[in-house]
Amino acid sequence: MLQKQNGGFGGWRDFFREGRKHLKHDKIILIMKKDFDTWNTNKKRIHAEHENKLYHKREVWWCSLGVNVGFEQDGTGSGSERPVLIIKGFSKQVCLVMPLTTSEKKNPYHVSLGKVDGRNAFAIISQIRLIDTKRLINKIGFVDHKIFEKIRKAAKDLL
Repeated sequence: MLQKQNGGFGGWRDFFREGRKHLKHDKIILIMKKDFDTWNTNKKRIHAEHENKLYHKREVWWCSLGVNVGFEQDGTGSGSERPVLIIKGFSKQVCLVMPLTTSEKKNPYHVSLGKVDGRNAFAIISQIRLIDTKRLINKIGFVDHKIFEKIRKAAKDLL
């Protein structure tokens, strides 16, 4: 489910090769090159052709998160897709989601979901966002009640 598509993320070597370095106040700030033009074309297609999906909280879906600004969580692969956890529904058209990752970080903003498709998965609570349900691609499964409540509490504590 959370496999890196199209050869993966490329690692740090590609990050440095593709990024630009800027010096600011004696710090090196890396800015990754992002293909906004291709994503904009895909986004127009999603808007025009996709239909809103029926969803429920606690579900995990593949989602077209796209290419985003700066350190906002992007999708991966050619489709700029990433699994997300549905946190709350507002209407047929809009829901609140949390992107998922397989990257384990020891901080309060990554909360473990346990195994998803045999791999450790983590909800990135600092990247919670509102999406149109046209971005949802296909349902993967759902999260246990206890784990979901732990993630909701972590998100509330963030605020």
